[in-house]
Amino acid sequence: MSANQPTDLLGQIYAEWTVEFEANPEMSLQLLRWVFEDWQRATTEPEGVTYQTTSIGGVPGIRVTPLDADPAQILLVLHGGGFALGSSSSHRKLAGHLAKACGATAFVLDFRLAPEHPFPAQIEDTVAVYHQLIDDGFSPADITLVGDSAGASIAIATVLRLRDAGEPTPAQVATMSPWLDMENSGTTIETNDDTDFLIAREGLQGNIDRYLSGGASPTHPLVNPLYADFTGFPPLYIVASDAESLFHDAQRLDALARAVGVDVTFDVGTGMQHVYPLQAGNLYEADQAIADLAAWYKNNRKDN
Repeated sequence: MSANQPTDLLGQIYAEWTVEFEANPEMSLQLLRWVFEDWQRATTEPEGVTYQTTSIGGVPGIRVTPLDADPAQILLVLHGGGFALGSSSSHRKLAGHLAKACGATAFVLDFRLAPEHPFPAQIEDTVAVYHQLIDDGFSPADITLVGDSAGASIAIATVLRLRDAGEPTPAQVATMSPWLDMENSGTTIETNDDTDFLIAREGLQGNIDRYLSGGASPTHPLVNPLYADFTGFPPLYIVASDAESLFHDAQRLDALARAVGVDVTFDVGTGMQHVYPLQAGNLYEADQAIADLAAWYKNNRKDN
């Protein structure tokens, strides 16, 4: 763990986790999953939002409905956790803040987790939800994919898969602290080690091994979107902190997408932790990040 001390709640939570990880290096995957449910502690309960445990397209999750939301608009929220951790419960409050700010509903997917279900199970589940929404009468223009960390990779890969199949794609994609590099080569993993209280190269590799346990290549474009062609990709939002270990992933995503003409908005937080919008209601910078994302969302809808 960094010699620096965390100054925000999320950093404190990450530092507490790291103490336990270091004290229990053989911690089981089930225990890790229980630890990561603690993510929700960083987020306040948004007012005026209801939740329903349900399923869409055979995929379980939590439907999020702000009281004044437009029922024709929906955010598909893909949670982080290295493809193996996290859940709709750990992210439902974040989804509530996002949906409320955007004036939309949301569905937080409990996609299948690795290593029990390696790549491409997570993408297949997201496509199944998307197809069901289309069958239920939603327009692709009213569906937005939102993903944090590994969930950002799933969101991006889902859109690439739909595009390559010649299907209509969601209107836009929003990513928070995207984790894309399954070769584990990002430079900021080292240079931001003292300011990131969660991410370390060894932990990333463990999740990579789980995700690719079915034999997929770490350079497959749907496994590692840094190898993808983003031609024709919908408007893309990226929010990440310059102090987090995965910042280089966000920088490379921004450059790749811009190079082929994608409409990209890159919001850089200063000195924040990995997926800092999780601190919605507890930290000004997190609330501002969500407000900025919502403004982008509404502007794109107006333009389209």
